Amino acid sequence: MRWKNPWYNPQLSHHLPDGFCNTEPAVRQPGDVKRWQKARKAQQLPHPPGDGYPAFIQRWWQQADLSGHDDRVWWLGHASLLLRLNGCYLLTDPVFSRRASPLSFVGPARRTEVPLDIKQLPRLDAVLISHNHYDHLDSKTVRRLIRRFPDVHFFVPLGLKTWFSKRGIEQVTELDWWQSFNWCGMVFTAVPARHWSMRTFWDRNRSLWCGWVIEQGALRFWFSGDSGYSESLAEISRRLGPFDMAALPIGAYEPRWFMGDHHMDPQQAVTLWQEIGKPMAIPIHWGVFELADESLDKPPQELLAALHDRSECTEAFSPLRIGQSLPMVKK
Repeated sequence: MRWKNPWYNPQLSHHLPDGFCNTEPAVRQPGDVKRWQKARKAQQLPHPPGDGYPAFIQRWWQQADLSGHDDRVWWLGHASLLLRLNGCYLLTDPVFSRRASPLSFVGPARRTEVPLDIKQLPRLDAVLISHNHYDHLDSKTVRRLIRRFPDVHFFVPLGLKTWFSKRGIEQVTELDWWQSFNWCGMVFTAVPARHWSMRTFWDRNRSLWCGWVIEQGALRFWFSGDSGYSESLAEISRRLGPFDMAALPIGAYEPRWFMGDHHMDPQQAVTLWQEIGKPMAIPIHWGVFELADESLDKPPQELLAALHDRSECTEAFSPLRIGQSLPMVKK
């Protein structure tokens, strides 16, 4: 029997009777996956960073320092961010495991360590999940977080609450695109992204994917999650901005003909950053897992080159070291 989407709303363009979809037409064609995998194997991609993995780690990694009490955001690698806002601690897409995989012995392995152990967190109040891929939703990490912080609240896109309920986790709020939730003096809004979802061969696009806008007082922060580029993403800023800070993805984009549906490249990230008013931005979705064909050091190189080519100052959109932090202040 074909699965029916219990949240189906025919008035919403990203809803389907049997799941969810992007509002943009897909570029990929049948057979593209095998064509990409064949070329990837033939060229032995991805190649190591130019100066090797040890030099990459030395350049792009540091231990996270949680001292102080100011509003601040730490990049923990890939799409994991730690936010301290008004004394509350929030995590986005936490993955603290060795692999982004359902199995411990196969799948994308970390090339850089987590700069912060869960035991070092003084508290954790909320976790925001963008979608259910293994490099964004990690079962082992979730179990560890729940053991240490049993009262933590999870915010997830539509259709993902069931995954948590099956694990005995009930403090979960799921939202559709453009839905908001008031929580502890903050407002969390699930916003569109151009991506997809899947954890098994039987659940493709049965749960939604999203980014998150966090409003705390006059401060507005956009965590884009995992997304390909779309001109429609600028609508998020028009509705909920202007943003003081944003976290925008720059990795897992090669080959562009294959990855473009679901991952933006550094040049597209700069375009989006310009379209939303050039807030202070953190480049994310790079530096940890080798998910596509580019080497780990290529995303920051291409980002800086793209900013230079457009005569943009790099201070507002500069690659951070994994573990580095920035103060969260009004633009």
